[in-house]
Amino acid sequence: MPERGLYAITDEALLPGELLLAKSETALKSGLALLQYRNKLSTPTDRLKEARALRALCLHYGTPLLINDDIALCLSVGADGVHLGQGDARLTFARSALGRQAIIGITCHSDLTLALSAQTGGASYVAFGRFFASQTKPLASQADIAVLSKAKALLDIPIVAIGGINAENGGALITAGAGLLAVIHDLFAFPEVESRALKLNSLFASPR
Repeated sequence: MPERGLYAITDEALLPGELLLAKSETALKSGLALLQYRNKLSTPTDRLKEARALRALCLHYGTPLLINDDIALCLSVGADGVHLGQGDARLTFARSALGRQAIIGITCHSDLTLALSAQTGGASYVAFGRFFASQTKPLASQADIAVLSKAKALLDIPIVAIGGINAENGGALITAGAGLLAVIHDLFAFPEVESRALKLNSLFASPR
């Protein structure tokens, strides 16, 4: 499980058709710690096809692939793990189904109690957010950046920050304690995926 770096998450609205693989590969070439396949709208057949194609790309570039909220799809394509929300499949079931080596991430919003429970339950990482205005989840509750420093002091597993993150505001989250920055819109909503990925990655090279 990577502890630091850029964590890209796909979006079916931003990456329709051939754009999914094209832009994902550009991001992978530019350096990703993790790639998550997130698609809430397509048919099971299309999701299986896309996930298989992303799995092949991730294997080529040596980047772990996670599946959003679908343990069965993760197993079907041999992905490296899943990301689960609080309303998704229970962590204990996911760990049992996927095995000890699987990466399992848990959304914790801004709740340290949830994060501690996830760590105790065997989560590989916890994700906090949203920290800024989000195009993907505009109605998600706001998280206080202070939760990152508190989490860093309490947790032994990697901490992910998500929600409206870009190259201008991401540095503050790393300074506060985030090890990975999860990005959707700022990476995939524009043509210049490579330059955007490189700018985001440069945040991790700067001393904090």
